[in-house]
Amino acid sequence: MLLATDLDGTFLAGDPDNRLKLYQLISAHPEIDLVFVTGRGLESVLPLLSDPTIPQPDYIICDVGCTVVHGDSQQAIQPLQGAIDELWPGAQVIEDALSGFDGLQRQEVPQERRVSYFCEQDVVCDEMRDKIETLSCEVLFSAGKYLDILPRGVNKGTTLSLLVDHLGVDPEAVLVAGDTLNDLSMYQQSFKGVCVGASETDLLAATEHQARVLHAGATGCGGILEAFEHFGFLGHAGIAAEIPESASSGKSDLVIVYHRLPYEEIVENGELIRRRPKSPNGIIPTLLSFFADGKAGSWVAWSIDDPDLGPFQTHTEVDTDRYEKLVAARVPLSEEDVEIFYKRFSKEAFWPTLHTFWERATFRDDHWQVFLKVNKRFAERTAEEAAENAVVWIHDYNLWMVPAFLRELRPDVTIAFFHHTYFPSADVFNVLPWRREIIGSLLQCDHIGFHIPRQAENFVDVARGVTPLEVTRKAGCAPRFLTYGCAVGLDEMSVEIAVNDRKIGLGAHPVGLDLNRVRNALNDSDVQTRMESLRKELEDVRLILSVERLDFTKGILEKLHAYERMLSEHPELETKVTLMMVCVPAAKGMTIYEELLSQIEQTVGRINGQFARVGWTPVQFFFRALPFEELVAYYTMADVMWITPLRDGLNLVAKEYIATQGLTEGRGVLVLSEFAGAAAELRGAILANPHHPQDLADTCYYALAMSRSEARNRLSEAFEAVCRYDIEYWGREFIEAVEQRRTTKLKKIVPLGQSAA
Repeated sequence: MLLATDLDGTFLAGDPDNRLKLYQLISAHPEIDLVFVTGRGLESVLPLLSDPTIPQPDYIICDVGCTVVHGDSQQAIQPLQGAIDELWPGAQVIEDALSGFDGLQRQEVPQERRVSYFCEQDVVCDEMRDKIETLSCEVLFSAGKYLDILPRGVNKGTTLSLLVDHLGVDPEAVLVAGDTLNDLSMYQQSFKGVCVGASETDLLAATEHQARVLHAGATGCGGILEAFEHFGFLGHAGIAAEIPESASSGKSDLVIVYHRLPYEEIVENGELIRRRPKSPNGIIPTLLSFFADGKAGSWVAWSIDDPDLGPFQTHTEVDTDRYEKLVAARVPLSEEDVEIFYKRFSKEAFWPTLHTFWERATFRDDHWQVFLKVNKRFAERTAEEAAENAVVWIHDYNLWMVPAFLRELRPDVTIAFFHHTYFPSADVFNVLPWRREIIGSLLQCDHIGFHIPRQAENFVDVARGVTPLEVTRKAGCAPRFLTYGCAVGLDEMSVEIAVNDRKIGLGAHPVGLDLNRVRNALNDSDVQTRMESLRKELEDVRLILSVERLDFTKGILEKLHAYERMLSEHPELETKVTLMMVCVPAAKGMTIYEELLSQIEQTVGRINGQFARVGWTPVQFFFRALPFEELVAYYTMADVMWITPLRDGLNLVAKEYIATQGLTEGRGVLVLSEFAGAAAELRGAILANPHHPQDLADTCYYALAMSRSEARNRLSEAFEAVCRYDIEYWGREFIEAVEQRRTTKLKKIVPLGQSAA
């Protein structure tokens, strides 16, 4: 069958349950051709195409019938569109003809092949109709205020009829739906039709005696469902009478959705072994802490499905001693899925773009399909785990599309998303071919968290280019965050936006540090021994420390060039300083960084070849991951920590250094890129522009020459922020913001007099 439906007041209206039922019915039956027939311009329809909860139309008739396009490509359907174009005299001709009529206000909305005004009914007079008729156009007035000037003979009904003929669809298999007089022409083509509940009185009067038109009782989608049953479309032509039900709920009130399991999996002697991570970052233990004291929950993550290891275990225990009722809900992926979804597509398409290196990105549609498949599996597993009205907390860009799939499966859950990576401005993000789908998915969340205000505001700008939204609440960024003091500073941020009838919370939640992890390392006897030996080794040398993962976003080459410049400009530093550069290799199988590594090694060799002296090496380059405990030993000895990424979501290494220096009452100086998220949070750091070689060299030299008192004061200021806003603060602040959203949501859906607990 073919469903041709108006949008506002019809397909986008009605009881939420009825909307969900109709949308699920259409999505479950691809044999239903869906046609949007609307007075909106095509530009105003596009935001609906990015909403994953709304079925995608096969065809779109818009501009009150003057534009007809394919739903997927939005390209014109020929020869239908060409015939309409030939009838249209042009907007300027119409405007000139109506310039002498008072009471017309041009509608400031996208419109093509038509001219639309607001006016009172008495403005639409015979003189106006006659004048328009001389231009081979006609007047359509509806809802007591809308005036459309259209090509003669062109309206929603005639264009729909031509489309039905063009597609070869049986007219008896067509159902039209609307709610205003603007839709009347659809009912004049002998199709079966429904005027949904609360339709315009004039439309009801005009169709009152048409036997093939149902006047439904339910509004919006509910009325369309009535018509499906009334005209026998349910159970007819292969369309199942049963309307799909939402996914059944699980038992977990909190579900963490993360790409990593909370334990390590290794294969020994052909058997899969689980063990605690050797060096877990601070995020995983913090997320695990929400399941302490016997709280039930699920942790959704992927695992390799290897048939050689036996049947795949969907659920495993995590740590029965610490988290008695927490289970790991494993999503089975093949080696190829992981290779494409994580190692290639995420890192070759999304990672470069997010960090403003879009020219390095590679976009492949076949990889996007794998990405969608994996995200859908995550959503399906999550839907099965979540209890009714549960909180689902999704992490990072690898799982961008999970909210879209999950919202359709489980409209009851509260969806939270934390974006761990940088979120760029609209002119960068919009390079992504799938930006509409991604933003449409994220807008299904109830709360979205970023590290700093600038990233949240970038998201709002990107979303504004995808769909109409309203910023409903703003908040000042000071004093926690820098305003005008760095490249990523901001004075005010949006903390709530409204999209259609939904409100979405936005937050700046920079990830904090696990201070106990640093304390434990400092108390380790091996670390203390290493610190003593380093003191002797570095007795007469100032240590500049750099710790970064091998990645073009980290500015490693730029740093080396600046160091070379500093040594050239300040020969007195020869034999007095050394740069220790720890470069952590990329994940196994990542080949895109091989050229970068070669360039770094060549540059290190050139610097050492030019400046080295007997007993002194200007650059010590370590291409390996050092244990955290060993890094802490170096943190205590480093006079300057040089962290200068070209773009970074946050950078926890900077915080690790500040914490180590603060806990040991040191006087080390942090030189930090002003394009790292931490720059908006860590007062006391020396901020540098990594894109400016001279500035990089000058700020590093300034840090080396700084007085002890200034260094201590700067460190004290940064250490205070690191201590106050630690990893526990991050988790608590985020989940409290989400719970507020959940409470507000429950108040809206719980009947009066019942508890939302």
